[in-house]
Amino acid sequence: MSVRIAIDCMGGDHGLSVTVPAALAFLDRTADARLLLVGPAEAIEQALAQARPAQALRERIEIRNATEVVAMDDPPAVALRGKRDSSMRVAVELLKRGEADACVSAGNTGALMAISRFVLKMLEGIDRPAIATQMPNRTGGTTTMLDLGANVDCEPHNYLQFAIMGSALVSALGGPERPSVGLLNIGEELIKGNDTVKQAAELLRTSTLNFQGNVEGNDIYEGTVDVVVCDGFVGNVALKTSEGLAGMLADFIREEYRRHVFTRLMALLSFPVLRRMRKRLDHRRYNGASLVGLRGVVIKSHGSADAYAFEYALRRAYDAARNGLLERITETLTRLHAATPVGASNEAS
Repeated sequence: MSVRIAIDCMGGDHGLSVTVPAALAFLDRTADARLLLVGPAEAIEQALAQARPAQALRERIEIRNATEVVAMDDPPAVALRGKRDSSMRVAVELLKRGEADACVSAGNTGALMAISRFVLKMLEGIDRPAIATQMPNRTGGTTTMLDLGANVDCEPHNYLQFAIMGSALVSALGGPERPSVGLLNIGEELIKGNDTVKQAAELLRTSTLNFQGNVEGNDIYEGTVDVVVCDGFVGNVALKTSEGLAGMLADFIREEYRRHVFTRLMALLSFPVLRRMRKRLDHRRYNGASLVGLRGVVIKSHGSADAYAFEYALRRAYDAARNGLLERITETLTRLHAATPVGASNEAS
């Protein structure tokens, strides 16, 4: 059975110039996938005509018309109430109606969160969706981190909910049954952090989760714990800082090897090592974060993603749908939630 993915083709900084080439490259590598390209039908048709895909690929593409576009600076309320025929809204509604198994957008994060929450609703016992992604660590595995930007201001119980969802996500993806959880803080000591973080730590300590206490920024890449929990403000800053650092290091290495003829020769000799290192440092390979807590699989791509990075977001959506991620998270979440009261009722009806 094919996996159907709805794509908000107009989201992000580049729109069709990225989403259509990425969609075609993804289809070429994924035989059992079908794509629903959402946006102005005429513009999508023109982009496909310019790309000239093989007939076999074109037959696995459907175009769903949407007359409006959510801008990157649109307030969530405008996107939700004022643009009901936006490519983002239509893509999420395809998921709601069961016409798609997953949805991918590189658009406005706040708008995507608001629309997804309104259209799909929340899972039982969860107040807010959170953005979660896997970060590479020194153990050779990954560290799941959330929230990465969906919730800037959080209450203590929100951190607990993030930890429950993160643990469920790791377990559903084949990780340990009881993933270790750390709370991102400015120090490991109990006295560190603001009042909200301290109260969140107390909730986590009294829960049935495998809470290991406070962790610091370097622990994300050390692989100290399986799940790192923080609010969306801190998480987004940490993520973007990491991406910027990786890009800067790659540029520095490239500049040094180009400095003169001898270093260029050394670059040729060490090319296989440099190529492997560049691949490991390329943050585009980790593009595509899950908007967890929703009754549907929604993947958020970076707004600045190029076609290579956006294809990875499509791959994450495909893997999530193919592996029944939502069903597995729901099952794990129900079990964990029953043993760990979250201290707040579900706001979504």
